[in-house]
Amino acid sequence: MAVDVDLTVTAGNYRFDGASFAVDTNIWLIGDEHEVLIVDAGFDATSIEAAVDGRDVVGIVCTHAHNDHADAALTLADATGAPVLLHPDDAKLWARVNPGRLPDAELADRQVLTVAGTSVLVLHTPGHTAGSVCLYLPDEGVLFSGDTLLSGGPGMTGDVLSSRSTLLESIHRSLLVLPDETVVHPGHGYDTDLGTERSEPWATAVKGSP
Repeated sequence: MAVDVDLTVTAGNYRFDGASFAVDTNIWLIGDEHEVLIVDAGFDATSIEAAVDGRDVVGIVCTHAHNDHADAALTLADATGAPVLLHPDDAKLWARVNPGRLPDAELADRQVLTVAGTSVLVLHTPGHTAGSVCLYLPDEGVLFSGDTLLSGGPGMTGDVLSSRSTLLESIHRSLLVLPDETVVHPGHGYDTDLGTERSEPWATAVKGSP
């Protein structure tokens, strides 16, 4: 069954360890006219809820717990009644962004979620953060990559909770094994596909990873 993919872009300031800069974050809605799965919830719960447009929300997946992907998750959960899902390896980071309240459920590598009759495979891809995940829809040929992979290369690894070598290994192990024609919907910026990314110079380092 084909699903629709809708995009809402929210804007705010990414904050970590004293750094702060303005970013736009891609919020993805996967589903049909009846129900949706929300991928990320940064900055603006109101605009995300408006994009839901009255549909049932089966879950709010945070691809990782940086504030630009997770700081509106609890407000959105209260507004929609949907559970917030996060990989447990981002628990410490989550606590910085949303102190005093835990996510509703944990994500696990190779876990399968379902929305509108379509399977959504969770891929644990640490590196940008320890608990970063991507969501792969094999029947649709679509990957929601969070900040693991952006158009033009891997996501940022400039803080103490990130690791570029781990990120490259994750991309090699979990993403570059997927078909070239897989469309990538990232957490920031424009769409790409795995064939394009595989041909980029940065991918040489990935190919050389263990």
